[in-house]
Amino acid sequence: MTSIRRNSGLGPALAAKIVAWRDEHGPFPSRVALREVPRLGAKAFVQAAGFLRIRNGENPLDASAVHPESYAIVDRMAGDLSCSIVDLMRDEALRKRIDPTRYVTDEVGLPTLNDILAELARPGRDPRERFEAFRFAEGIEKMEDLTPGMKLPGIVTNLTAFGAFVDIGVHQDGLVHLSQIADRFVKDPGEVLKVRQPVEVTVLTVDLERKRISLTLKKQPAVGGKPANPPEKKEIRENQPAGEGPRPKIAPGKPPQERQEHGRPQREKPGHGRPQQGKPRDEKVPFNNPFAAVFGKK
Repeated sequence: MTSIRRNSGLGPALAAKIVAWRDEHGPFPSRVALREVPRLGAKAFVQAAGFLRIRNGENPLDASAVHPESYAIVDRMAGDLSCSIVDLMRDEALRKRIDPTRYVTDEVGLPTLNDILAELARPGRDPRERFEAFRFAEGIEKMEDLTPGMKLPGIVTNLTAFGAFVDIGVHQDGLVHLSQIADRFVKDPGEVLKVRQPVEVTVLTVDLERKRISLTLKKQPAVGGKPANPPEKKEIRENQPAGEGPRPKIAPGKPPQERQEHGRPQREKPGHGRPQQGKPRDEKVPFNNPFAAVFGKK
């Protein structure tokens, strides 16, 4: 029971009920049969189904890490190759013939398809070492519980060319648009995110009529068209006309060197605003002749 309790979405109480159901009814024939366990709801099933293995079950994929939500994709792959799912899991040559780009849709991106092919190559492998314990937010169970600006834990369920889908526990995945994945430019969501990665998102908008949820992974998102932390407005001094810049400070005891004219500082012209001192006239200075006294010349 300890190994079951370590699965995402399952606690001690649910793990005990799974063991009790198995002891009473025998081995589970399929993953879908897990839904018959009392109090194991749709949310817990979606979280835990990819980790629980059903050996020798009705569907060979029940023994792999492929999630039940992706079974239909694997069925298509096998059908296109005219082989069984068991053959697809055993034969590497068959898997190499699969072109994953043929199965890309708005809901299933190329990274998700590559993960599916990787899981088919290693059936029975325990992927739990790659994941951390995760829980959805308490009290958030439907879209009506969401409000813009709310921060919630989530799990990345799919990557597409235009963004990432994240499960936040309301039975409707939200979309993180490519422009909302990071505070920097991101060309491909796979550069930042991967399927089943735990994240913390912020709710941007909720459209109940169309059942659409817009999310963001930015640290300071603009919720409702306004940034989370808007810049503070600069304080305008009293008695200062609007639109006028800060007035220059003048040291006490010194005459002003600049004056304002039409909103632009201008340097005072020399002599402007004060009387100009006239230049002294050149006066003739008599020539001092040292021989004048001897020769009697003046």
